[in-house]
Amino acid sequence: MITSARHPPRKRGGKASRRGIGAELDCILVARDRNRQTCDFATGRGPVTASQLARHLLPVLAKDVLLVSDGANAYKAFARQAGVAHEAVNVRAGIGARGAIHIQGVNGWHSRFKTWLRRFNGVASLYLANYTGWQRVLDAAALTAPALWLRVALA
Repeated sequence: MITSARHPPRKRGGKASRRGIGAELDCILVARDRNRQTCDFATGRGPVTASQLARHLLPVLAKDVLLVSDGANAYKAFARQAGVAHEAVNVRAGIGARGAIHIQGVNGWHSRFKTWLRRFNGVASLYLANYTGWQRVLDAAALTAPALWLRVALA
């Protein structure tokens, strides 16, 4: 049995004491392009840092990509260090999009993931990467036959 010495578990999902990503919530970094290709990474508790972004995003981003994110400082620092073009969308100010620059694909993925995850009444952080993998398969909607589902489940 693996336990965490940092904090006691919240039974049956529970609620965090504050909104946003704090030390009580796990951060899932999601990168999604216009073709709905999705990469997701469980980065641990608390907000994502520039070093975590570098570790997870550098292997999957092309150098000529335009990184669109919310206004968190970690994205600005990462983009500067990696030499990647960056545009920030100020969601808190009510600006959800500027033309083709928006983060709605990522927000939609998070919404679908949270809705789907509710049926489990809370999951262990240790297995969060498994659940995001399951969501990737569901999100792709490529599995139309039961035989394909069985093949993925056994892989």
